[in-house]
Amino acid sequence: MVQSGKGKGWQSLPKASEMPQPKKKRWESMAKGLVLGALFTSFLLLLYSYMVPPLHASQASMTPDTTAISCSPAPADPPAKAAAGNASAAGCAPQHNIVFLKTHKTGSSTLLNILFRFGEKHGLRFAFPKGRNDFGYPGWFARDLVRGYKPGACFNIIANHMRFQYDEVRALVPPDATFITVLRDPARLFESSFHYFGAVVPLTWTLPGPDKLTSFLRDPDRYYDPAAINAHYLRNLLAFDLGLDSGLEAGSARVPELLAQLERRFHLVLLQEYFDESLVLLKDLLCWRLEDVLYFKLNARRRSAVPRLSGSLYQRATAWNGLDALLYRHFNHSFWRRVDGFGRQRMAREVAALRRANERLRRICIDGGRPVDATAIQDAAMQPWQPLGVKSILGYNLKKTIGRQHRQLCRRMLTPELQYLQELGADLWITNLWKLLRDFLHW
Repeated sequence: MVQSGKGKGWQSLPKASEMPQPKKKRWESMAKGLVLGALFTSFLLLLYSYMVPPLHASQASMTPDTTAISCSPAPADPPAKAAAGNASAAGCAPQHNIVFLKTHKTGSSTLLNILFRFGEKHGLRFAFPKGRNDFGYPGWFARDLVRGYKPGACFNIIANHMRFQYDEVRALVPPDATFITVLRDPARLFESSFHYFGAVVPLTWTLPGPDKLTSFLRDPDRYYDPAAINAHYLRNLLAFDLGLDSGLEAGSARVPELLAQLERRFHLVLLQEYFDESLVLLKDLLCWRLEDVLYFKLNARRRSAVPRLSGSLYQRATAWNGLDALLYRHFNHSFWRRVDGFGRQRMAREVAALRRANERLRRICIDGGRPVDATAIQDAAMQPWQPLGVKSILGYNLKKTIGRQHRQLCRRMLTPELQYLQELGADLWITNLWKLLRDFLHW
């Protein structure tokens, strides 16, 4: 106790432990936290760099390792499949061996959910990546990227993101495996990819103005560098995922043979814009039942405040992705030839049946009957993966009262990709570690 001054009596001074921390110590604590955070982030980046093959490394040999005993020969082309319209003939058996080249921003997560459910239902063997949800993307696919791979290993379903390398995939599946993929209008895909992956593409960081997409398309050659980090997301992404040279000009003399090769290797190329028609063709090709291809749209992006591409910008985006545009036109034509072979009236009937069944399940399963913003999702287990810096991917809430008959089906149909992978037994420790860091830093 000390006297504070004449006439003011005695006052208690605070104890040393109660006194505010000096500013210097607070700054020292903050500095230590920043240093530790930087070291931890550096460790994760080094780990990620170690796990991801270099994008511009030489392509792995297209010839299978002859010393390894694969589960099937690796023919130049897969065996022919029944033409659309004949696969549902009496005596056909449901196909269990499927390779799905999961392209980016094409609605592929919805199709992946269908494959997950079918594989789980029938006890099929999935080929899963090691520690993450893709096969070393954007590096080339190689069989040793599959968790638990040993010479002679054989799988029923391969479906995670990869950069396609046919012979390496072919060696992991039986001879009768069905190869499928899905394409999307290249201008729309480019728009979606630009917004979703922009935060991890340094090329976009310095673009001027609030509408970076428009700024880029006005003069893409000024900003684009094919050797830059993650630049593959900004041009001909479909071609890149399919294992082609995304820098190849659409008028190259090599293009016709590449198209013919893709035609031979893929039994069905689905179109995102005609997803229901695509599923009807897939059901027919695989001799599946209607219940096997029911779906809810997953990983959809919230409507952007920025208007969709239109007019001249749409044309610019199409021209900039010229190789993708050529691929899309080619397989759009072949798709409708298949529809004609299947029968237009028959297609209309089966699409209507699919939509009725989907609508019935929507009323049974989904609280509110529609997708919601990430902030409105009540169950953390139903939270989809979000792009860096913005929660733009929609998800769902399950109804609280769902009958026993539909309870598991509803949950499975609405479960996001990463959660479903882990429920099927995939080890995503690298992806989960990255998620922990993002949550800690509020990215």
